[in-house]
Amino acid sequence: MNPLPPLVRKLAYAGLIPFVGLAFMVQLAPTPLNYLSAESLASYGAIITAFMGAIHWGANLHNLGKAPLGDRWKDRNNWIWGVIPALVAWVALHIYIPVGLLILASALVIQRNIDKETYRYYFSNEEACKAFMTLRNQLTIVSATCLIWAALVILFVQS
Repeated sequence: MNPLPPLVRKLAYAGLIPFVGLAFMVQLAPTPLNYLSAESLASYGAIITAFMGAIHWGANLHNLGKAPLGDRWKDRNNWIWGVIPALVAWVALHIYIPVGLLILASALVIQRNIDKETYRYYFSNEEACKAFMTLRNQLTIVSATCLIWAALVILFVQS
C-alpha cells in the first residue's frame, strides 16, 4: 500500500498539466501564442522551483524557537537551501527564455538530487519517504523534460 494519500498523488500529477500543456503549445501554437506559452512555462517552472525549495522551510518551521539541535543541516543549511531555488528561478526569468528554461530544468534536477539526501530529515517513516521520492522522481523527469523540450523547440525548430 502506498503511504501517500491519494489527494497528494492527484495534486502532484495535476501539477504536471501546465508543464505538458505549455510545452506542447510552445511547439504547436502559432506565433505569438507560442511565445506567450514559453513565457508562461518559464513562469510556472520558476514557481515550482521556488516551491520545491520552500518545502525545506515548511518542514523546519517546527524547530523555530527551540535550542539548536547540533545538526548542521537542521540548524542552518536547510534554511539556506530553501531560498537558493527561488533566487535561481528569479534569475532564470530575466534572461533569454530558452536559456532560462534550461536553467529551471537543471535546477529541478539538482534539487531532486540534493533532496533525496535531505528528505530523510523530514520523514519519520522510511516507507513514506521512499514513496515520496518515487513520486518526486516522476515529477522531476516530466517537468524537466518539458522545460528542455520547449527550450530546444525555441532554439532549433522555431528559428
